[in-house]
Amino acid sequence: MAKTLTAGGGRKDPAVAAFLDALDHPLKKEILAARTLILGVDPAIGEGVKWNAPSFRTVDYFATMHLRSRDALQIVFHRDAKAKAARTMDVPDPAGIVKWLAPDRCLVTVGAGKTFTANRAALKDIVRAWIDQL
Repeated sequence: MAKTLTAGGGRKDPAVAAFLDALDHPLKKEILAARTLILGVDPAIGEGVKWNAPSFRTVDYFATMHLRSRDALQIVFHRDAKAKAARTMDVPDPAGIVKWLAPDRCLVTVGAGKTFTANRAALKDIVRAWIDQL
């Protein structure tokens, strides 16, 4: 199946669409909105199903939705699964939604409902800053 360009610029993968169509999750509305937001940040962003979740890439994968969380949407930002030289990443966090797991890996808790809506701009800034450092 061919990948299609989204209105925001990123590439949607039909495998992700099928995965999400079948997904039974209490945060499905937020998951779909975050997918659209992330793909719309930059036309170089594509997606795929990695680690049994929607994941986003430029050249390498850099973010994966953490679907085990049922009460707040969480996204893990990383530098792909392959070992890379240690490097500290830097992202803006005025909303206080970033938890650092390692110098090059963090968990972003975007939230649900009104909290998710309030954190959309922060998520966009985090995505932009992350891919600028890849």
